Amino acid sequence: MGLFLSRNLACKFIYPFLFSNKVSKDLFPKQLENMMSLVSPRTGRHLQRYDKGCRQVVGCIPYRYKNNGTQDKELEVLVISAQKGHGMQFPKGGWETDESMEQAALRETIEEAGVVGSVEGKLGKWYYKSKRQPIMHEGYMFPLLVKKELDNWPEMNTRKRRWVSV
Repeated sequence: MGLFLSRNLACKFIYPFLFSNKVSKDLFPKQLENMMSLVSPRTGRHLQRYDKGCRQVVGCIPYRYKNNGTQDKELEVLVISAQKGHGMQFPKGGWETDESMEQAALRETIEEAGVVGSVEGKLGKWYYKSKRQPIMHEGYMFPLLVKKELDNWPEMNTRKRRWVSV
């Protein structure tokens, strides 16, 4: 019988490690990385934030600089497959009441894309209509400089990831 970590345990023990200023941002122990694949992604809407009827959504644009053998470094962004497999997108999801925007954006990026890095300043806000419900979403995106690409992550069996040149 395998070990299964609840979302509450993940929030209490694993995610705070990722946000701690006391821990080197380059430090991501292999044991913790292996545990990430056992963490179930958050589900449900009981902690979901809404503002004037709009669901609050946050996400990241994961990026890295690829050394192409010259002095110039090529910028790449990471995209992931949509849940139903139709198209590619940036990782994003609900901003919940027990986390900051930046924490939620990083959590969604870890869950959906399996990368960890430094969340940078907010890029802006956009609105879009939900495909499933008759409500609007208000979204915020953050650039994320990728420091580590995980071999195992919560949605690795339902999402594909691909680095693309900009």
